[in-house]
Amino acid sequence: MSAKTIMIQGTASHVGKSVLVAALCRIFKQDGYRVAPFKSQNMALNSFVTRDGGEMGRAQVVQAEAAGLEPSVDMNPILLKPTGHASSQVVVLGKPVGNLSAMGYHTDYAPKALAIIEGALNRLLAANDMVVIEGAGSPAEVNLQEHEIVNMRIARMAQAPVLLVADIDKGGALASVVGTLELIAPDDRARVRGIIINKFRGDISLFQPAVKFLEEKTGKPVIGVVPYFQGFRVQEEDTIPEDRSRAELVEEQGWVDIAVVNLPHISNFTDFDPLEDEPDVRLRYVSKGSNLDEPDLIILPGSKNTIGDLAFLNRSGLAAQIVEFYRRGTPVIGICGGFQMLGRELNDPLHTESEIPRLDGLGLLDTSTTFAPEKITTQVEAEVAGSGLFLCETSDNRINGYEIHMGRTELAPDVRPAFTILVRSGEKVFFPDGAVSPDGLVFGTYIHGIFDSDSFRRRLINTLRRRKGLEPLQASDTLLVHEQRERDFDKLAAVVRSSLAMEKIYGLLGMEGPICHG
Repeated sequence: MSAKTIMIQGTASHVGKSVLVAALCRIFKQDGYRVAPFKSQNMALNSFVTRDGGEMGRAQVVQAEAAGLEPSVDMNPILLKPTGHASSQVVVLGKPVGNLSAMGYHTDYAPKALAIIEGALNRLLAANDMVVIEGAGSPAEVNLQEHEIVNMRIARMAQAPVLLVADIDKGGALASVVGTLELIAPDDRARVRGIIINKFRGDISLFQPAVKFLEEKTGKPVIGVVPYFQGFRVQEEDTIPEDRSRAELVEEQGWVDIAVVNLPHISNFTDFDPLEDEPDVRLRYVSKGSNLDEPDLIILPGSKNTIGDLAFLNRSGLAAQIVEFYRRGTPVIGICGGFQMLGRELNDPLHTESEIPRLDGLGLLDTSTTFAPEKITTQVEAEVAGSGLFLCETSDNRINGYEIHMGRTELAPDVRPAFTILVRSGEKVFFPDGAVSPDGLVFGTYIHGIFDSDSFRRRLINTLRRRKGLEPLQASDTLLVHEQRERDFDKLAAVVRSSLAMEKIYGLLGMEGPICHG
């Protein structure tokens, strides 16, 4: 074992483990080390496709970007994608191996996965100076401890000291720390070498008595108190962003309103982060019981259970609302599963995704989708092929993205595709993707990440602006996705570095500290 290791575990889910791992990856990179993230098992519907076609959790992709590395499935060897009640698709080293119930996975498959996890971890250890490991949920889930493969068992495998994170913004942070340490085995308790309090608001001096209490009660040092940071974004693992009022929208410039339908099995909602970060966009996630209001654009996102989520749209009345808005002239875009829902029909004869064998689609595109067991996971380069409201062909009409889908969609003879895929997994191809309606108001695509393209995204937003009688904004006044993400990683690193006792963390790693500054 060549690389040093450290592990971030939490007192519960959503305490900020993923973001703190990303912060440490950027800090160690800035300090001159080659560092990689690792999470043995991730349960998430936000996923990504690597250059070689492997599927992995989006959180580890973000952490890899923070570390300055290309994502690898070794960073997340086991990915669980929930498909319904107490069942998930199991993705191992980037490839799906089938759907398993929660009981079947924990008792039968998880123990067999340890060798796969250890192999992936060892490859990262051999290629890096250090590996920052993320746990999942809480190590104190006594009902899961016997079969878990993501918390203390991995800490022991990696010989990693553990930092325990609690979210004080939710309340009960002190009790959760004390209770977690009480419920884990003595040997694992000894492996916890420090405590991090996350998402703190207010005057830090008023929290010092709590720090003293925790250290005296647990015998563990509080390594730092991280503030609730605002003003920059690091992509979340699996939490829909709260609807923001966007007070910073510039009224004199005006803004456009985009409604994303929040499906029960929504996947890859990070597709829409670049839209939300634009200065003239109000992006909302609309759920059952929510009002679509009067959006300038409706987006149907990806789904891990497309037919099930389409049935939800029908039951909730959202399907009828979407069709009615289209008839009144509101444009609609579908990504992956959302694209499939826009068609005439969806067929699942082998019950690949659902127990429902067939369901009528929204009928906004003349297409038919049939699900199949084989999963397509590939990075792509494409160009605009369709026409209409958003798909005008220009000198700069290339996009990069990735596909993750199990359906095959057939277009009626007179339907034009939205894009043409020119490169798939590094090989030149010429393959149609998606579809666009004859009136140009509706288009769908299998390609995730199309809004990461700065020029395509800005043209789309400016088209919406013109429809509202607003002047278009110049690209120089708006977001550049890659540059913004790099700035946000640096801002995150600065906040976390100033909040944690980094000299103590280096001490836990057995290292003297930075080898360079920058």
